Amino acid sequence: MSIVRSSTLATFLVDTRSHVEAALDRFLPKPPACPPLISEAMRYSLLGGGKRLRPVLVVAAADAVGRRNGAETLALALPAACAVEFIHTYSLIHDDLPAMDNDCLRRGRPTLHTVYGDGIAILAGDALQGEAFALMAREPQTDAPAVVARKIAAIGVVASAAAACGMVGGQAVDLQAAGQVPGHALTLDAEQLRAMHLQKTGALIRASAVAGAIMAGATPAQLRAIEQWGSEVGLAFQIVDDILDVEGDAAALGKTAGKDAASDKPTYTSLFGLERAKAMASDCAERAHQVLVAADLTDSWLDAIADWVIARRN
Repeated sequence: MSIVRSSTLATFLVDTRSHVEAALDRFLPKPPACPPLISEAMRYSLLGGGKRLRPVLVVAAADAVGRRNGAETLALALPAACAVEFIHTYSLIHDDLPAMDNDCLRRGRPTLHTVYGDGIAILAGDALQGEAFALMAREPQTDAPAVVARKIAAIGVVASAAAACGMVGGQAVDLQAAGQVPGHALTLDAEQLRAMHLQKTGALIRASAVAGAIMAGATPAQLRAIEQWGSEVGLAFQIVDDILDVEGDAAALGKTAGKDAASDKPTYTSLFGLERAKAMASDCAERAHQVLVAADLTDSWLDAIADWVIARRN
């Protein structure tokens, strides 16, 4: 299995998403191995669309390293790509719950808890998180010591990004800043806002790129560059999310617009204003570009993906 040498970013995204969509369905457990209701609930959220940014980053980073090192990487990267999408989807399911963001629209459809109830939504999210690490431990199936070592390293990177010092920690700070934790209110300044988003959103985006690079056999220098690139792109993604919450509409976003302002959440637009926030996102993309130049990784789709993150409208 190889990555098609696509002629444009749009073609690369279509090709990669096609591989990922097929693999997501293949890797999810099915009855009778698991209860039909949990299988149905997981599929409702996981296979209901989305940008698939995180799995695209896994594949693109693996491809970037593979081009430099002369290796085919898709079969090595695809399980990790699906695993990070499992984790991302679990986080969205839990984010939408009444105790968190209390949202009724996700990816253009009713959120999972509004269809199946809070309990099944919580369990479906829990199941997706567990399946992510089971998948990374299992696939690709091999006894090759080098690949086994890469799998262990990638699992560690993704687990850390999803846990208390990563996504979950950032979400906890977000709840405090939104006044949703009785007795633990928190007011964020600019640096604290940046730190929160580097955890809440940026950690898994960064880990996606790093996991792909690991699975492709990246050198330590390449890994450091991919990690720096992923940090910049992850922060840019969140800044653009804040911008779209102000400028976007529900039909294009596939989720409720204006939720941050309505919830009085601290955002880049509330702290800096729209124009400054847009400039900050562009600055992230420029720093990401410079990282690739310094690491000789510009023969890849990573540069174009950073620009796509800045220009997206959903």
